[in-house]
Amino acid sequence: MRFGFALACALLLTSFTVSAEPVPELRVLSEHAVDGMRGGNLSGLAQCGKDLWTVSDRDDDQIYRLDTSASTWQAETVRIDVPPVPDTGLPWGLRSRNWAASFVRGGDLDFEGITCDSAGNRYIVSEGHAAVLQVPPTGPANWLKISPMMVREARARGMLLQFNAIFEGLAINPAGDQMWLAAERQSRGLLLIKRKQTVWDCDGHCVLLSEAGKEMQPPQFPKARAVDRDFSDLSLFDGKLFTLERNAYQICRRDPQTAKVERCWSYAAELLQENRRYSQNFGLEEALIIDADGAWIGVDNNFGPRVDGEVRPIVWRFAAPEGGWSAKP
Repeated sequence: MRFGFALACALLLTSFTVSAEPVPELRVLSEHAVDGMRGGNLSGLAQCGKDLWTVSDRDDDQIYRLDTSASTWQAETVRIDVPPVPDTGLPWGLRSRNWAASFVRGGDLDFEGITCDSAGNRYIVSEGHAAVLQVPPTGPANWLKISPMMVREARARGMLLQFNAIFEGLAINPAGDQMWLAAERQSRGLLLIKRKQTVWDCDGHCVLLSEAGKEMQPPQFPKARAVDRDFSDLSLFDGKLFTLERNAYQICRRDPQTAKVERCWSYAAELLQENRRYSQNFGLEEALIIDADGAWIGVDNNFGPRVDGEVRPIVWRFAAPEGGWSAKP
């Protein structure tokens, strides 16, 4: 009996030790302030060919191409004419709160993520309306026709219930016929929809993951505490889905069909250095691109100054982890 109890304790301790293995730290290579964003609040990044694109959650009528030829990047305005937003099934109460908030902060659409397919189409997710805008290389912008089942299923699984906690990021495959969406928090989640003949719809089901609860901020965070688990952007690279998890200060590689975590990397040691800290009590990173050589991570600092006084949006370049993004633990 005692031997069995001791063996069970040993196995439990071994299990705990494995799960508590430190998350590898990523390394910053460069830092770039961004000038020229009317609304500030850089809230997404995408790479279309050789160009980097971004959006602000305060601007409804323009997106930005980034001139990266100098250390300080310049945001070049690209105007868009946005048609009326379709009914996505989001409740009137959430939509009305967003509408009211837009008079204070600006940005009724609340653009929170941008991605591109291989044809150069840009896709922008509106948190305020749980909708996705397609901006083709030429021609007018249009809202994707998405089945109301997506919002209905997400809400049934505990997502999209809180104001300002709807969709925070998206990713699309190169062919432009599969799209992943990240529900931000309370509960956070990942959804997958596929393009049918006329409508984007669930393939059996939309929700890959729904996850509530809290987790501790990294120890480098001043007065670290337990905060809501969240997603703040997505990136698809080499057949894997990468999630930006700003409250945990980490990037995680996930299976794109099941959302199961395969490996995570932390950026806390770099971005929580004294000279890079902001006064807000939570993570601020909202933009992610993963490529073979590393990662771009951008911050939405809500016009709040950094310790060194910098108020412009910042994008950091991180080196790829040792062994690359596909490396096993």
